[in-house]
Amino acid sequence: MRALRATNRAALSRRTTRGTKGRGQAGIAGAKPRAMAVDATVHNPLLKPGKFPAFDQVKAEHVVPGIRNLLQELGMELEELEKNADASWDSLVVPLERITDQLGRAWGTVSHLKSVKDTEELRKAVEEVQPEQVAFGLRLSQSKPLYEAFCKIRDEKWSELNEAQRRIVETEIRDATLGGVGLEGEAKDRFNEIQQELSKLSTDFSNNVLDSTKAWKKLIEDPSEVKGLPPSALGLLSQQAAREGHQNANPENGPWLITLDAPSYIPIMQYCENRSLREETYKAYITRASEGSSDNKPLIERILELRLEKAKLLGYQNFAEMSMARKMATLQSAERLLGELREASYDAAVKDLEEVKNLAKAKGAPEGDDFKHWDGLFWAEKLREDRFQFSEEELRPYFSLPRVLDGLFGLVERIFDVQVSAADGLAPVWDKDVRFFCIKDKTGSPLSYFYLDPYSRPSEKRGGAWMDEVVGRSKVFADNGEAARLPIAHMVCNQTPPVGEDPSLMTFREVETLFHEFGHALQHMLTRVDEGFVSGIRGVEWDAVELPSQFMENWCYHRDTLMGMAKHYKSGETLPEDLYQKLLAARTFRAGTMTLRQLHFACTDLELHARYVPGEGRSVFDVEREVAKSTTVMPPLPEDRFLCGFAHIFAGGYSAGYYSYKWAEVLSADAFSAFEDAGLDDDQAVVQTGQRFRNTVLAMGGSRPPLEVFVEFRGREPSTEALLRHNGLISATN
Repeated sequence: MRALRATNRAALSRRTTRGTKGRGQAGIAGAKPRAMAVDATVHNPLLKPGKFPAFDQVKAEHVVPGIRNLLQELGMELEELEKNADASWDSLVVPLERITDQLGRAWGTVSHLKSVKDTEELRKAVEEVQPEQVAFGLRLSQSKPLYEAFCKIRDEKWSELNEAQRRIVETEIRDATLGGVGLEGEAKDRFNEIQQELSKLSTDFSNNVLDSTKAWKKLIEDPSEVKGLPPSALGLLSQQAAREGHQNANPENGPWLITLDAPSYIPIMQYCENRSLREETYKAYITRASEGSSDNKPLIERILELRLEKAKLLGYQNFAEMSMARKMATLQSAERLLGELREASYDAAVKDLEEVKNLAKAKGAPEGDDFKHWDGLFWAEKLREDRFQFSEEELRPYFSLPRVLDGLFGLVERIFDVQVSAADGLAPVWDKDVRFFCIKDKTGSPLSYFYLDPYSRPSEKRGGAWMDEVVGRSKVFADNGEAARLPIAHMVCNQTPPVGEDPSLMTFREVETLFHEFGHALQHMLTRVDEGFVSGIRGVEWDAVELPSQFMENWCYHRDTLMGMAKHYKSGETLPEDLYQKLLAARTFRAGTMTLRQLHFACTDLELHARYVPGEGRSVFDVEREVAKSTTVMPPLPEDRFLCGFAHIFAGGYSAGYYSYKWAEVLSADAFSAFEDAGLDDDQAVVQTGQRFRNTVLAMGGSRPPLEVFVEFRGREPSTEALLRHNGLISATN
């Protein structure tokens, strides 16, 4: 009933997978262990027992035989479970967790490697065996013996269960219903066909985005064409050129290679004085995966068509309504929040646009009378420099990755009473730049582990940043003498890599992203729930998962935290006070524009999944342009095909859920305001509040509804006041 949940929750910011300590512990209590083919178990690193996956050994050729053998074994275990399961925890939930955990660990390893070490061979292997993995997940979801056993526990054993166990039972019954357990005959067959096709379409969509991003490159040899780019960008672009065979490339004389991955694309849009190059790069970005062999347009139509059909098979009017069954919000409450935030941000966004236009006009630039989309970031940076007397580029030398990690770890050690220690070499890794760490309690005993893959690798690694689990905390897989198996996570970013002899010098946004992903990881790693199905990030409603991640971003502006990590990578000098004050003053710079941008994505997502009907005349781009009338201050270009690269909703976990960023941001801002109320300069109060946050939001995982967890921490239900105040938009609602 659970196997598909992992792959269905794939997302840029996080994805959940099921894990296990070791295959030797698998099997149903009281049943004889089933033998697997010796070659598959002993010689296939994908199925290798041990605490940590053999990321350094798993290759494409291991995927098909490994997954097939595992599915065969798990199929036999499932058959036995269905025969023997009754309404008792040990005979139902424990063996079910063993089954889903094994598949989650193996398939999670494959999915992870495909995201960070993509190859044509790995793609083919996934394509070959994925239908079998999906079929097994459907078999689990639609198992009537398991469903009936859970219903019987609910009806007859409810008083014997603790809170976490009750939550598991409720979730299993709900997800079985959404997984098609109630369907029969042709409806069931069609539902399963849809699930298979959607799984393939999602993979194809993601592949197309990666391929089209990799395919576009532009070599620049004339220094005048890259005028305005800062040294860090010139260094990165020349390093990219050198890797492509231009051995004499250097920052001063080039050549420079531009790509569409973020560390390359953003500096072009933000600093390059060559307007025609900005235009070319911008148009290449917004038309990714929209033509040729990587065209996602027909995939989008088909995905939306199948999602609507799937929802109707289950008795829902549309896919958004079905999706909300697993979330805190309803469609109405989500759209109400988006409307409130639009009211607060639209006029501010209009003002933002007028300000950059006026600056361009005052400087005598042609953009003043003919402002285009590719001028926005460039003139916004000019306005920032003019208004606050600093550029983002000035901050980079103060945010080297090693220093930022020291600051991040120092913060969590102080407010959550843990220790973070390097543990490189303890676990196999998939790339030489991957780091490994251990989180310990104050006595030095390990609590959890995590990997960090920080740098962009556009030739093999998908874009964005995300956190995922390797294995979760669970008493079922506890080592001898331990209460539970310890959780393991990985965090993946795509930040600027080291250039030459210098360390990775991060933009401030990259610093915020690292804090964000660590917030996700902390909820997974600091859980105290021993029931594996609802420990850590498991079982948390999707529109609440961003609470701890966005909460952590706030600390990037906290004086002690920021000044503790903002040290010049050469001199060790702390960030100057005047630069810190300018950074604080600029925190709400263009907040209206940034808020409205997120609202545009969220409203487009809900409109496509709640009201759009494929094949009835309008295209998805017509829908986006209609939404843009109220959510943008510059309408999209006619050729804009951003939706073709919108992996969040077409290849991730945010379909009918992109609003979750804003929904959870209300929670996270309000949670951080508890620290403001206590006094950010009062160390004792901060620590006490931090412990309360750890004991609720981070510790309880999915064992309780997120609103109950929030109220236990905050003492009341959430309010939008803190979010609007943090964004400088509060006056718009008064």
